[in-house]
Amino acid sequence: MRPILSIGLVALIAFGQTSAPALADEAAAAETAPAAAPVTLPAITVFAVKPMTLSDRIIASGLISAVEEVQVVPLIEGQPLDSLLADVGDRVEAGQVLAKLSNSTLELQKTEALAALASARAAIAQGEAQLVEAKASAAEAERVITRTTVLKDNGTAPQATWDAANAAKIAADARVLVASQGLESAKAQLALAEARLETADLYLARTEVKAPVAGVIVARNAKLGAVATAAGQPMFVIIRDGALELRADVAEADVLRLAPGMTATLRGVGMTDSIAGSVHLVEPSIDPLTRLGQARISVDASGGLRKGMFAEAEVLVAKRDGLAVPITAVGSTDGGPTVMRVRDGVVEVAPVSLGIRDGAMVEITEGLAEGDLVVAKAGAFVRSGDRVNPVPASMPAN
Repeated sequence: MRPILSIGLVALIAFGQTSAPALADEAAAAETAPAAAPVTLPAITVFAVKPMTLSDRIIASGLISAVEEVQVVPLIEGQPLDSLLADVGDRVEAGQVLAKLSNSTLELQKTEALAALASARAAIAQGEAQLVEAKASAAEAERVITRTTVLKDNGTAPQATWDAANAAKIAADARVLVASQGLESAKAQLALAEARLETADLYLARTEVKAPVAGVIVARNAKLGAVATAAGQPMFVIIRDGALELRADVAEADVLRLAPGMTATLRGVGMTDSIAGSVHLVEPSIDPLTRLGQARISVDASGGLRKGMFAEAEVLVAKRDGLAVPITAVGSTDGGPTVMRVRDGVVEVAPVSLGIRDGAMVEITEGLAEGDLVVAKAGAFVRSGDRVNPVPASMPAN
């Protein structure tokens, strides 16, 4: 048995001598191996909440119209149009002559009125003379009847003489009455002749068609040779003082936010510069078909606007300073709007209250403080509790 034991011992010793270097090599390799790589956090773009001046605006559009249109019609009819002194686009003053009607017929009527006036004045003079004569005859008859009455009472004058004197007195009084009434009639004829003359002068003055107000002529329907009439189309249409307004259609939800006095900025098609204006009337009704209301926005200066032009207006409803974030950072849940806030690299959901939306920015009235970091896009693939690497970004252009 000893030879066998010796052989096993020699084999064991040989194995130990050959395995020792291998174990040493493994230990050295373990010492020189690199350490485990650290965990990489996802980079998420964030915005810092900061104060901004925000403006609440309502966008509306419509057609430019005149604030007040004045229609000019002839004040007399039946006379042909002789001349036109104004045309479309002219700026006119109140009282300026726009056209002239023929006055030949009216001149003849004035001549007749002057003749009637002279005749009435002559009739008055004749009536006054007749009245003086009648009164003198009446006075003489009065004296005769007085003397005759005395003589009759003394018995020296017969009854027939007194009767004749009394009849003469009655006739004289009647002539005084007739003369007085004739004079009154002549005076009435004089007043009528004067009225006719004034009417003729008035008609002659009205042959000049004048502008009742100052403004800009936007329509002319008068034509030379046409007979003047108030029926049908007016001779001229004037925009009073050239004042224009935008009759803007406003969404039903925005009508109640508008009020007279709010400032607005208008821009017409093809215009490079905007025009200032202000709301002067919000109509009290809503169109039942379109569900649109209408606001009338007066224009401070026309600035190239024309009646009938399409224009768009921005009405400034409110303007204030407040905390703001990009609108893309706001999400929506059943509980209301929220943002994903990042604190110490950890994402959390923060409910917020919104205020004015101004372009790409929205006001945060509650839920955030200045300097808070919010995830730029509410739809980013992060959840509450996730650890992220926040990357600051600048505020978007408003």
